[in-house]
Amino acid sequence: MESEFRAPSKGGLISSQISREIVRVHARLYGRGPTRAKTFLGDDYALCILEDVFTRAEETLIRAGNSRQVQSTRIAFQEAVEGEFTSIVESVTGKRVRAFVSSVHIEANLAVELFLFEPSGDPDSSDEGGAEKK
Repeated sequence: MESEFRAPSKGGLISSQISREIVRVHARLYGRGPTRAKTFLGDDYALCILEDVFTRAEETLIRAGNSRQVQSTRIAFQEAVEGEFTSIVESVTGKRVRAFVSSVHIEANLAVELFLFEPSGDPDSSDEGGAEKK
């Protein structure tokens, strides 16, 4: 049976580019980047899941029982670089980000970066959540 070559979809290329750029920022600013990253792209959001994110220093603090300190520092860091992350996503997608939400999960050693886009203004776009538009 012959294998058929399929070019990556535009959405797949955009998702991959977001993942690469977000990992690059993490590596530059933390001294190391996550070992795995995957971005999911929807009409109104981009969700980037980063795994194996903690530095050796953070892992040491976590083992010493200082998880809250690591979480607080990560949150403060994400607030400080929100503009850089948002610019990446806006540049790659061509959509304006209206909200950025970031969180880390200590036990799973992962971070999630959620970017919510401004509405497209397309009156024909459906609201998947079923909420009424006013």
